[in-house]
Amino acid sequence: MLKNLGIGLLLVLTAVIAQAEDYKAGINYEVIALPVPTAVKGKVEVVEAFGYLCPHCATFEPMLHSWTKNLSDDVNFIRTPVVFSRSWEPLARAYYTADLLKVVDKTHQPTFDALHKERRRFRSLDDLADFYADLGVDKAKFTKMNGSFAVNMRMNQGASKLKGYGIKSVPTLIINGKYLVTAEKAGGHSGMLKVAEYLIAQERNTK
Repeated sequence: MLKNLGIGLLLVLTAVIAQAEDYKAGINYEVIALPVPTAVKGKVEVVEAFGYLCPHCATFEPMLHSWTKNLSDDVNFIRTPVVFSRSWEPLARAYYTADLLKVVDKTHQPTFDALHKERRRFRSLDDLADFYADLGVDKAKFTKMNGSFAVNMRMNQGASKLKGYGIKSVPTLIINGKYLVTAEKAGGHSGMLKVAEYLIAQERNTK
C-alpha cells in the first residue's frame, strides 16, 4: 500500500513538473525586452494592469482578489489602472484617489459592479464623488485628493511604467517587471494565475 502511495505521489509530482515545463516564453507569456525596475527590493512584484471600463477586468477581479489573499509575504501585489482613451482617465484618477485615501478595499469591487452590473455612468467628478460618498468616502476629501499633485504624480508614474511594459490589453499581469501574462496567451483568466504562480516561483528561485 505504501509502495502504491509512493508511486501515486511520484506521478502527481511528475505531472505538476511537466505542466510547469509547458509554460514557454512567447507561447504562454511574453518577455519584456527591457525589464522595468520594481518598487520593492527583495520581493517578487506582481502588477495588475486593469481598467474599470473593461468587462474582462470586471470578470477577472473576484478571482484575482481571492488569489491575492493567498500570496506569500515575499510577493508585492500592485494594481495599475490603464488609460487607453480620455474616457478611462477619470476612473484611473478615482482609483489612485481611493488608494491614497486608503479606501480601495471598500471601493474597488463596487466600482466594477456599478459600471458592469448596474450599468452606471459617471459623467463628472461630482458623479464620482457622490458615488464614493455612498461607499463611505468623505466627498470633500475625495474631490480634493482627486485633483492633487499626489494623484497627478501617480498617474504619470503609472503611465510611464505601463509604457515600459508595453501593455496592449487588460487585464494583464506583469511579473517582476520582466514578464507579461494575458488571458489570450495563458488560456483564460485561471490560466493567467497559474502562469503567474509559475513565474513567481521562477523569480523567487533567482533571488
